[in-house]
Amino acid sequence: MRASDQRKAAVPPRRPEAQTNLLLCPVAKKCGGCQLQNMEYSRQLAFKQGLVQRLLGAYGPVQPILGMEDPYHYRNKVQAAFSYDRRQSKIRSGVYQSSTHRVVNVNDCLIEDRKADEIIVTIRGLLKSFKLLPYDEDRETGFLRHVLVKRGFQSGQIMVVLVTATPVFPAKNRFVEALRKQHPQITTVLMNVNRHHTSLVLGESERILYGPGYIEDTLCGCVFRISAKSFYQVNPVQTEVLYQKAMELAGLTGKETVIDAYCGIGTIGLIASRRAGRVIGVESNPDAVRDAISNARRNGVKNAYFTRADAGDFLSEMAKEGEQADVVFLDPPRAGSTPRFLSSMAALEPRRIVYISCNPETLARDLRQLTENGYAVRHIQPVDMFPHTNHVETVVLLTRGEINLKAEG
Repeated sequence: MRASDQRKAAVPPRRPEAQTNLLLCPVAKKCGGCQLQNMEYSRQLAFKQGLVQRLLGAYGPVQPILGMEDPYHYRNKVQAAFSYDRRQSKIRSGVYQSSTHRVVNVNDCLIEDRKADEIIVTIRGLLKSFKLLPYDEDRETGFLRHVLVKRGFQSGQIMVVLVTATPVFPAKNRFVEALRKQHPQITTVLMNVNRHHTSLVLGESERILYGPGYIEDTLCGCVFRISAKSFYQVNPVQTEVLYQKAMELAGLTGKETVIDAYCGIGTIGLIASRRAGRVIGVESNPDAVRDAISNARRNGVKNAYFTRADAGDFLSEMAKEGEQADVVFLDPPRAGSTPRFLSSMAALEPRRIVYISCNPETLARDLRQLTENGYAVRHIQPVDMFPHTNHVETVVLLTRGEINLKAEG
């Protein structure tokens, strides 16, 4: 997307008919997932712009937020909890009501992929047909805990993960056959066993029931393999906007050594590899590292290397051995980075740092440490990755020393 197109996307056309539908969401007050759905989309963008300005404005001008032209049904990953309502003798599937473990029944959601929602409703019906019950946490009885659906928006491939409390799955082949009969678009089905009392959805044990056990999708011209446990951005439309802005800010010329910290399945690193001399991706999740290596092979990339390690340890070792990096991309979780990692990165002295953040509060905290270590904030760009929620993504460029900032032209 060209810069001019991005600016157009920042102020999407008003869609009063869609806004009316959004206000009529039957589970809005119980679900709590779309905190801003009572606002028109233009007001949501203004609210998020103000939030980023308040938290980060002290570091420099905040660019106009980049919003979506069509901010609905954008989530390519949908997960649903299952429970059994004994009073009504009814199976429920959906989301946990805020601050509870009571499942709010959801048939369709205005920010989730339509097909994923349809598949989850179908599985709810199949449980009854196959005389299977959802797991009961209090009684420690029952079978199905959660369902996770991932869909490649470009490829159309669909993964369904059945998260169970037991490895025993009666009539599993017939169940999968019945599911695929209603949704032939499904390309792989997995069974994940989670026996623990935990808030984590997925357990350690995994079995393929149908297909290859993964899906693929295309992002910014690269093909990515996505497994059940690997992280992949949930809004592919805005992810392309975000990553293209990150590449623009990195100012790569084809000669640089690039570090992709918290690299996940290698999305940022592999996209950067087409413009860099070499890319090193660092990630602690072994499943994600395997996917990243596979993705590099799948895309014929020979200048990107991925390793399983603590990112802070890895950068510290590079600095001790006198190695250098020109650009570091980091995309940490909501908790932000750690003081130890930021110190290790500063010791490596990359000329540019491109920090992608999903939490402006922790980003503000981390920018404080980086500026105290000799870096200057050069560009702040908010991107609306999660319309109708109070979350906002921000990409920030920091530099050490005076350089020609072509990205700001």
